[in-house]
Amino acid sequence: MLDLDEHLAAIAAGDPDAFGLWVAGAEPSLRAGLRSLAARVDGEAILQEALLRIWQVAPRCVPDGRPNALLRLGARVARNLALDELRRLRTLATDDVDQVLAEPAAPRAPDPLLRRAIEECRGGLPKQPAAALTARLEAAGGDPDERLAERLNMKLNTFLQNVSRARKLVAECLERHGVDWKWELL
Repeated sequence: MLDLDEHLAAIAAGDPDAFGLWVAGAEPSLRAGLRSLAARVDGEAILQEALLRIWQVAPRCVPDGRPNALLRLGARVARNLALDELRRLRTLATDDVDQVLAEPAAPRAPDPLLRRAIEECRGGLPKQPAAALTARLEAAGGDPDERLAERLNMKLNTFLQNVSRARKLVAECLERHGVDWKWELL
């Protein structure tokens, strides 16, 4: 892996293009670091919050002589955010942190009734939120939101608002169907 700290000085100076280059290189590693917690927390929300915090603290990041100081800091920030979210959801006791981090994400067979409820709820979404959510799901993290928004002829902010609205509407629909979706994340 390349040393992404080559972008650190420009990021610290507030260069959003340098941060974009850093994110392009760092994102796969940050996502992989959250994989063991993915069934329990909203990894995308955690990653976005972590990236925001990394942008904010990058000017204070001091390289320690080893490669990827900012990436290592980012991995710690992302993991801590995920653990905070687990505690907030009351799905993780403080003593269980090490055990959860050591556990590989175990594959689970999909629940056909849950899958049917999700598809029904997605089918009831308004046009724009449905299109944004479908684009995000089909991209599976392979394309940045900016590109997805362009494909849908939306501004980035509009795209993100539509994804958020779609997620909220699907969650509300699942609750109306009697699905306690928060427990399905465990």
